[in-house]
Amino acid sequence: MKKALFPFLLALVAFTTQSVQAQVIEEHPVHWITIGEMQKLQETEPRKVLIDVYTQWCGPCKMMSSKTFTNPDVAEYLNKNYYCVKFDAESADSVVFRGQTFKNPNYKPNTQGRNGVHQFAQAMNVTAYPTLIFLNEKSEYLMPLTGYHTPSQLEIYLKVLATNDYLKILSQTDWETYQKNFVGSWKD
Repeated sequence: MKKALFPFLLALVAFTTQSVQAQVIEEHPVHWITIGEMQKLQETEPRKVLIDVYTQWCGPCKMMSSKTFTNPDVAEYLNKNYYCVKFDAESADSVVFRGQTFKNPNYKPNTQGRNGVHQFAQAMNVTAYPTLIFLNEKSEYLMPLTGYHTPSQLEIYLKVLATNDYLKILSQTDWETYQKNFVGSWKD
């Protein structure tokens, strides 16, 4: 009887621990939507767009998902100021964006690792993963941000775009001054 009870208790503790961890992460989730959903929402309530272009095999992409996008400050700010889209750059799914259809013609089912590059990722000039693509309220391209970023590193980019401060930055010197004067508050 004691032998049977011990594994049960271990399983219960493991389940409880996983449930608590999932609950903590789910308290501040980013509300991810599809490209199609984003375009529909843009028609009635325009806002900036962040597209997280990732792949299944990309380590830094997984870190962004597990460390940056689960940060309460990041999630709250994104949900309030952006439509957030997750896009697998090696997906087999077709995407219609601004009236044009994009596909992954080199996708091979049941393939491990790299699996073709989606035409939408190519159209957005994605050359590395992860890449965050920022669009304006008309779904027009603003800028890419390549690589893994912690919450404190990402804060300045999210805020300069959401507040339209980027429109006042006309030179490298302006950007350097903006960075120097920016006071971030997000912790990693």
